[in-house]
Amino acid sequence: MHAAMQAIRQGDAMAVLRLTGEVLAIAPEHPEALRLAGIAHNASGRHDLARDALQRSHEQRPDDALVLIDLGNAQQRCGDQAAARASWRKACELAPRHPMPWYNLGRDLQLEGHTTDAIAMLSRAVELAPDFMPARILLGDALVHAGHFDEADAHYREALWRNPACGDAWRGLANMKTRPLSGEDREQLALNHGRADIGEPDRVAMGYALGKVCEDHGRHDEAFAALQSANARLRSEAPWDAAAFSARVDAIIAATARLPAPIDRALGSEVIFIAGMPRSGSTLFEQILAAHPQVEGASELPDLGYVLDEESARRERAFPEWIAQADADDWQRLGRDYLQRTARWRERRPRFTDKMPENWLHAGVLRAMLPGATVLETRRDPIETAWSCYRQHFYRLPHFSCDFGDIAAFMRDSQRAMDTWRERDPGHVHLQSYEALLHDPDAAIRELLDACGLPFDPACLAFKDARRSVRTASATQVRQPLQSDTARTGRYRELLDPLRAALARSGLS
Repeated sequence: MHAAMQAIRQGDAMAVLRLTGEVLAIAPEHPEALRLAGIAHNASGRHDLARDALQRSHEQRPDDALVLIDLGNAQQRCGDQAAARASWRKACELAPRHPMPWYNLGRDLQLEGHTTDAIAMLSRAVELAPDFMPARILLGDALVHAGHFDEADAHYREALWRNPACGDAWRGLANMKTRPLSGEDREQLALNHGRADIGEPDRVAMGYALGKVCEDHGRHDEAFAALQSANARLRSEAPWDAAAFSARVDAIIAATARLPAPIDRALGSEVIFIAGMPRSGSTLFEQILAAHPQVEGASELPDLGYVLDEESARRERAFPEWIAQADADDWQRLGRDYLQRTARWRERRPRFTDKMPENWLHAGVLRAMLPGATVLETRRDPIETAWSCYRQHFYRLPHFSCDFGDIAAFMRDSQRAMDTWRERDPGHVHLQSYEALLHDPDAAIRELLDACGLPFDPACLAFKDARRSVRTASATQVRQPLQSDTARTGRYRELLDPLRAALARSGLS
């Protein structure tokens, strides 16, 4: 057991399993051996085995908070969110001064959009463990999402006081886009970005933040150089395959050309999907809709992708290969599954938004799966969209945003797919222009509400006052009045000529 605990500290999951296996061969229900085996199974991606081992350990030690913390982790990774939360809440009761169950609860609640409750849990974790940076950073993020920017700023800066090279803290400050960073911030960022003793994730995050602060101070040559370096580093970790992605889009467009007529044409009328390119104004359009008394703004929901992924696993065929075999009953079943998964977003208001940008990839099946849903595609000037993507630090890798050519190809694929979906289902798929909204907000907002089948409500004109959690990088921007000119690319002059050329080659200039 001592050797197994040492292997846990060293991160050697295979050694842990070998050593605990020797113990369990002698004492099959040894609770600590089962707990360590569960941790090792979790680390190795064997989440079902982890849950089983930890459940057996819990049966031996029902009042052991450590077992419950680890059991909750395994339950979450198995997709049982309710059981995970119950385990962590029980751990909080048993060990109220242990920070991890509070942190786990807060993280889970934040991911699910329960921002107020998440702030309470994360605040407790930070109170118990002031040096625990993941809790402090996530608390800052939750405060940003709730619109408490001064408090978020204080937590990010507290993290930097403890670790000046904390990339996530600099990322948090930079993502509050309407709050310029100071000259002192720029000096500190430049100093720490050049340190030899920091990890690559921190260096990349600081590179994006350095680009932001240099732009804030009109140092556009330096901003461009910092962003170019950060994107090159991120792309080297996992290059994007633009050709393979385009081929996948071709396959989806072809596979969705013929779909069975829906059984219930109203199924999904509660849903307003907002799709398209990231940084194209989608959060702003959602904020306007969320100000309407009939609409809940749910932000970026993964549920549509989860439903299709699970169907792919059930059929043992990747999406979109199985589309031709799905009949009307299958699509209705999948649509109802999605609605069941998202039911909590209709507890206060009858309709809700789902703003996951990559939902455009799945929009082609919605006329069979959720035929009553409204689909909005947001578009913004191509070069402004592309440059905004390049400036944004995305965490999911590989990502198209690290290279001008990849951005242009991705935007072309998105637009041609959405043009196809709109041609096939013009009554439910609508194009919304960001620039038109800036030019004539009243007319654009009325058009938006008409597209969604919503009566006009003056609250939508005062969208910046809508009280909700905004869980995207635009959390600060959508709480400001509309700006008549948000263009940034002109300040970079010839530096962006390669981007302009890439867009032109993709027919997007």
